[in-house]
Amino acid sequence: MSATVLDARAILDRLVAFPTVSRDTNLPLVDWVQTYLASQGIDSHRIPSPCGTKAHLFAQVGPDAPGGVILSGHTDVVPVDGQAWTSDPWTVVEKDGKLFGRGTCDMKGFDALAIHALVRAREAPLKRPLQLALSFDEEVGCMAVVDLVEGLIASDLPRAESVIVGEPSMMKVVTGHKGGSGFAVHVHGYEVHSSLAPYGVSAIHEGARLIQWANDMNDAMAAATPSELAAPFDPPYSTLHVGTIQGGTANNITAKDCTFVLSVRAVPGDTGWDERMLAAARAIETRMQAVRPETSIEMRHVFGVPPLAPENGGPAESLARRLTGDNGLHVVSYGTEGGQFQVRGYSAVVCGPGDIAQAHQPDEFLTVEQFIAGEVFMDRLIADLCAG
Repeated sequence: MSATVLDARAILDRLVAFPTVSRDTNLPLVDWVQTYLASQGIDSHRIPSPCGTKAHLFAQVGPDAPGGVILSGHTDVVPVDGQAWTSDPWTVVEKDGKLFGRGTCDMKGFDALAIHALVRAREAPLKRPLQLALSFDEEVGCMAVVDLVEGLIASDLPRAESVIVGEPSMMKVVTGHKGGSGFAVHVHGYEVHSSLAPYGVSAIHEGARLIQWANDMNDAMAAATPSELAAPFDPPYSTLHVGTIQGGTANNITAKDCTFVLSVRAVPGDTGWDERMLAAARAIETRMQAVRPETSIEMRHVFGVPPLAPENGGPAESLARRLTGDNGLHVVSYGTEGGQFQVRGYSAVVCGPGDIAQAHQPDEFLTVEQFIAGEVFMDRLIADLCAG
């Protein structure tokens, strides 16, 4: 075993130095973590992406016993392109009680704390195991983590009782979040001169019908009485959204193509949105093909994030409240990988250092105070696992 044990801040410096933007590889970071854990006598296992340019990583310390805890974090970060940073985004800079750098808040701060906790826990008399799960591509849809969760389930490691997803929550215990699903929409129209518009099919006009369907659904959901599960959220209902749109060739030609992403943020309990979006598209496509049979609407599923439903005293919630002392009700409208764990039978909550408002921003930062609060949380977690 190496005599050099890095503190959590030193680990954070190393992690941020790897520019693990989702479009690029995360393998240098995974290599470093795996090598560092091995130097501390900890075996780890990786699950490669289908393309081989990325990998998940998981490890365990402690006995092969029930009741363990997974510390779940993602290794990818969003790009810095076009952002006005005042320091190198790939170097942690401490100033005015803040740790600046891409990913310090979302979520390499938690990753560093989790890695440090795993190394410290190896020397502790644990009665229940501590597991580490680091994923890739969270920032592009939370779908890749499915392979990691299923890999954990299929491994020889004992199934953990609780999952702590360390997304920035100001160390509050977040017990629920909205889910999300999105389709890349490509409307294939038929070009004619705009003076003969009834004999062609404008991809833009037909795409607009699908967007208007989304508007109508949003109006209906906003007017409805919120369900019990939805009531704590802001807003307390599901929402459909189109952020960008492209299409058309010229002002006097019916558009041949129109592309956009149609997505939904769904409250727990509001299911079936994939089927509803597809059905709406098919109805419009039928209308299009009555004019020109060769037209169509292509719908490609690009992301899916299950909601995290409050478990009302589930193991993960009880653990996190015990460690933080937070007994408030906290739900969020953003998605995390926690839903992917929950739908596969794990008890999960979100609890991590930092303010989500700093995520994805230029000059992203994590306060030193929050980083220290995360260290205290890990100390209490290790003590809890030793207590039985």
